[in-house]
Amino acid sequence: MTSPGPTQAEAREATTALLREVRRIEIQTSRLVDQHLSGSYQSLFKGRGVAFSEVRAYEPGDDIRSIDWNVTARTGEAHVKLFTEERELTVMLLVDMSASLDLGSTHADKRNLVARLAATFAFSAIRNNDRVGLIGFTDRVEVFVPPRSGRKHVLAVVQQILTHPPASRQTDLTVGLETMARLGRRHAVVILISDFIDAGLGDTGLAGVGNAGAGKRAAAFERALKLVRRRNDMIPVRVEDPIELDLPNLGLVSVEDLELLELGGISVIDLGGRRAKRYREQVAREREGFDKLMNRLRLEAMTIRCGENWEKPMVRFFERRARRMRK
Repeated sequence: MTSPGPTQAEAREATTALLREVRRIEIQTSRLVDQHLSGSYQSLFKGRGVAFSEVRAYEPGDDIRSIDWNVTARTGEAHVKLFTEERELTVMLLVDMSASLDLGSTHADKRNLVARLAATFAFSAIRNNDRVGLIGFTDRVEVFVPPRSGRKHVLAVVQQILTHPPASRQTDLTVGLETMARLGRRHAVVILISDFIDAGLGDTGLAGVGNAGAGKRAAAFERALKLVRRRNDMIPVRVEDPIELDLPNLGLVSVEDLELLELGGISVIDLGGRRAKRYREQVAREREGFDKLMNRLRLEAMTIRCGENWEKPMVRFFERRARRMRK
């Protein structure tokens, strides 16, 4: 016997709550962009290079290095080339939509935080007439939104992140990255937002047993990162919940596996002192592995935790990168 679906009143209430949340995200992120990030964004994501525009007759004061000698020889009069900056960019949001994003031990879960982070980058982009696209993935690509500009488009992207019901509970970061690489677009700014839980960057499982698959996942993840980074500006953003970093010593508890523990369904596990300690050690190894990989690939990653002020690290990140770009 199937359970009855929501009534019309419940559906209307859910829709109203969703629209209210999307509007809150728009107000918060738009204010952040306008007050702190708009100038840094222009310095951070300049158009890559210049494009030929036209040829005109040479005028006194023009740089002689811009003379078009072919046209000059053909016409018998000096002409110069004019160029314009390739200003428009494409910002692609690669967003982890797996079940682990539903975890939330504070007032908001990771999925809500991810939506705010994605909206911040997206509203920064459309303020500069850049386009925004979305690749939402689990262990498969579940959502693809082609790059476009405009407020309505960004709000639709945010709504997708908040409401998409994942078909799979698992994560494969390589899938999202390889999809981005296959798009074959010109240079883009790629924002990879995930908790990076299943990147295989730790060397053992929760119970301390060696995980042969972890090494393969880590190697595939690194190859995919390099592939995307070769043609694009890549910014990894790691989102965390405090409870992921330090499981409490609770003894025997019944837990629902979101994908983190790889137990499947609802299970009773021992969160006693030894198990909690091994878990902390495993998390520390995974975080250290992630940091080492970012350093090795010279990628500046951002880590933001649920329950903490996420605006300040975002502003610091924009300002720091903008200063480096100006050097």
